[in-house]
Amino acid sequence: MPFQQDLSKAFVAGLTEASYREALKSAGEAVRRLKREARDGTVPLLALPKATADLGPVKATARALRKGARDIVFMGTGGSALGGQTLAQLGGYHIPGVTALLKGPRVHFMDNLDPVTFSTMLDKLDLHRTKFVAISKSGGTGETLMQTIAVLEALNAAGCGDHIANHVYGLSEPEKPGHKNALRDLLAPYGVSFLDHHTGVGGRYSCLTNVGLLPAAVMGLDIRAIRKGAGLALEQLMKAKQPEDCPAACGAALQIAAQRSGRNITVVMPYADRLERFTKWFVQLWAESNGKDGKGTQPVATLGPVDQHSSQQLFLAGPKDKLFTVITVATKGLGPKIGKDLATRAHEPGFAGKTLGDMVSAQGEAMVDTFARNACAVRRIRLEALNETELGALLMHFMIETILSGYLMGVNPFDQPAVEEAKILAKRYLGEGR
Repeated sequence: MPFQQDLSKAFVAGLTEASYREALKSAGEAVRRLKREARDGTVPLLALPKATADLGPVKATARALRKGARDIVFMGTGGSALGGQTLAQLGGYHIPGVTALLKGPRVHFMDNLDPVTFSTMLDKLDLHRTKFVAISKSGGTGETLMQTIAVLEALNAAGCGDHIANHVYGLSEPEKPGHKNALRDLLAPYGVSFLDHHTGVGGRYSCLTNVGLLPAAVMGLDIRAIRKGAGLALEQLMKAKQPEDCPAACGAALQIAAQRSGRNITVVMPYADRLERFTKWFVQLWAESNGKDGKGTQPVATLGPVDQHSSQQLFLAGPKDKLFTVITVATKGLGPKIGKDLATRAHEPGFAGKTLGDMVSAQGEAMVDTFARNACAVRRIRLEALNETELGALLMHFMIETILSGYLMGVNPFDQPAVEEAKILAKRYLGEGR
């Protein structure tokens, strides 16, 4: 397995190893259920690691997007964007000090509907050299439709109206008899090319479909390796004879035991810039999957070591109501090396001969131990490297952990009824001019 999970420092007052073992024992049926669903196709997400037929169209579309483009803009919100951002970040997207230096087309994700931001983007981009991808599983996402209409009007105003199909691409469910797909209907007159969104995989689980793999391919990542890594995590589930044989089941049991002990906040803290978007993806995955029927825990996204300087005081000295997941990457020896003379001048002789990677490695180790010493429940996930295979495995691990946790809570981890109410009301208010 590309990474290791260590729960040895998770057990503190209230969250004991015995309470974890009790939750793990009850996870047996959930594991058996998910394995059955993987075999009979009830959960299509779990068939993705072996799928290959869709990879060719993804690569072809990525090539078409990159050809002649200075900028590529992905339009979609929630699950239509966060998985793609998570994978694209592995290739350098949204990394301070790095992204602006990348060669090739600049990649943008317009996942939040802000009129000033979107107008500024359309005004500043050279639209003749910009490609757009509109992503909506149902085709009816209000934010994405508004953005797409605005793009069409901007392209027309810029003199690109006769070549819309060269600038705009779509990703949505295939047309179904008796069902309207607003995005497809909007773009059909222009001859826009579409990739088909997987009908059985919801947005927040779609990072391993073309929704996530298309941005990854645009960034030059190995999308086969992403799915290979996901397959490694899935294999642990399928081969597990007992729940403890599956790391994701162990993680789910820890989440449930933590919740039962009054730890109603689950904090994920990776020590790598290239996992910052992963934390945002996890927040949606966890909150939207398991926050139902008065159940669930609050997910919180943080990033080490920077958030040690903003949240550590509360984490260590505040309420003991959190479960921490610290994700570290093997960084020893990486980055610039510190010379002895300057280290001495800075009154830090211990820095001499060390690299920035040595510092980050020490900080991750120290944070885990500090959590444990302060009675904070903490598990650690260690990645030997941060590449396509490891990230694919990490994504699948957390999706399986989330699904199993939902089963153990007695909720459906695949629907989101509370989200739909606000969407419907917003469209009504918009029509009424409120």
